[in-house]
Amino acid sequence: MSCVVFRSVVLVILLWCPVVAFAADTVCVECHSGQPGALGEPVAAWRSSVHAAKGISCHDCHGGDPTNFALAMSPERGFIGAPEYDAVPAFCGRCHVGVLDAYLPGMHGQALDAGGAQCVICHGSHSVQKAGLELINENDCSRCHDYDRALEIKESLTGVDTRIKAMDHDLERLHRLGFATDSLASGLFNLRNQFHRIFHGVDVERVRQESGGVQTELDQLASAVEVIDDTLAQRKLWGSIVIALFVLAGVVLVLVRKTYEEEEQG
Repeated sequence: MSCVVFRSVVLVILLWCPVVAFAADTVCVECHSGQPGALGEPVAAWRSSVHAAKGISCHDCHGGDPTNFALAMSPERGFIGAPEYDAVPAFCGRCHVGVLDAYLPGMHGQALDAGGAQCVICHGSHSVQKAGLELINENDCSRCHDYDRALEIKESLTGVDTRIKAMDHDLERLHRLGFATDSLASGLFNLRNQFHRIFHGVDVERVRQESGGVQTELDQLASAVEVIDDTLAQRKLWGSIVIALFVLAGVVLVLVRKTYEEEEQG
């Protein structure tokens, strides 16, 4: 029976491995990785990106057939290539809908036709990094304008960002301890997405106002975590009491037995 199981496992691995390799390296990656200069650079940049880490490859953004060299850039297979400068927000907004909605009415979005900053100016086109306040920095922001407004926005967001990271840590801790945290984790996920949308409008007052709303919702999540922590503390207390009672009972039994033995010997 064990031999049959072993053969089945081997068969599954052999069938699964080509699929994994294929998913990692599409024909787009295979072709461009061997190209010199600008044609090959996107592959190396993409490999270090959050897109690659999440399994998002070339065709997910640019379309085309990732399984066929001849049809990889075929419009009939949905290939749309690279967008024009002012079309980048709509291009990225196919997935990042909430961010697009926040960006368009903001200062950057309103200045798009005049060359205002769009997604790839701040995030890069292929080496897209995980969203975070590190992207708001003097070196990058001052390429286009003074850093003062961006710094105000970053300072307004820092407290919220710190609390979200701490909450994420708390939920992971409780999950490891066996508590059901799925609903809380889902709430934090949605709240994090809402938070990431806030600063794309680059409006200081709106950022402050909406950050306050996120703080309020974080307070609610924190209260739920506190309830679970109280339950955990009570479990530990009762567990300690039970252990102490067992220890006490053991000591009593030892004393009783010792007394009994002494009486027999006397």
